[in-house]
Amino acid sequence: MTRLPAARTLLAGALATSALLTVGACSGMQSWTAPRAAPASRGATAPVTAPPSATASPALTEAQARSALITEVDLGEPWAPMQGTATWRDGLLKAKAPDDRPDCQRLLEGLYTDELLGAPARAVVGLDGGYAQTQLRYQVTAQRPADVDRTLAWLKTLPEKCGTFTAVTAGGATQEVEVFEAELPEVGDARQGLRVVLTGEQADEPSVLTVDVAAVRVGVDALTLTNGGLGEVYNEITTGVTELGAQRLAEVRKQARAEV
Repeated sequence: MTRLPAARTLLAGALATSALLTVGACSGMQSWTAPRAAPASRGATAPVTAPPSATASPALTEAQARSALITEVDLGEPWAPMQGTATWRDGLLKAKAPDDRPDCQRLLEGLYTDELLGAPARAVVGLDGGYAQTQLRYQVTAQRPADVDRTLAWLKTLPEKCGTFTAVTAGGATQEVEVFEAELPEVGDARQGLRVVLTGEQADEPSVLTVDVAAVRVGVDALTLTNGGLGEVYNEITTGVTELGAQRLAEVRKQARAEV
């Protein structure tokens, strides 16, 4: 089992209620097992408040959006600034779903381009996890709240619409893709999490790529997170960064209002 090097306590300090990012090794983390997609009739997520008017608050400046990012300083070791795009992005995520599964194709394209909520991002950071080619990309986006909510509602349908399907990579390799709903902390005004698992081959070697997705609307602002790698991808990282990110984004917006 791949060991996850100890993380510093900076992120855990910011999240007093969650010490999940400060575990020392894999034995201290519970492996996350993806549940099957819940039926549509099953309980819904927390009620979503009506999105505020886009004219009520001006868009964050680029400097403000950058200050809302989560960086390697927050996560601690082994996370570091991204040194290049992981080979699995072109090798596995650049893939074609069946023609009769347009939502699944849209999902793959959104994961490949890191534009699940659309473009452009207001600010973005990429981090290397130091194990299993793990990479994390965190963005503060600039979409209208109503558009964000529509995309979140669409993401929620994907475990049922896609479930399991077969995709073919640009190199001709076949990937079995599974899409699960993933629980996120109760942060922001609306949110949706997914876990996408692609099983097949890369460079003629067996591979399993796991990508966690988190998208959250915080008032008139929004964030997205992808946490993926060839090996065990810790859901605790995804949920911890999502929680801290939503808190920071709300704080930056509050400061922006105070400065007006």
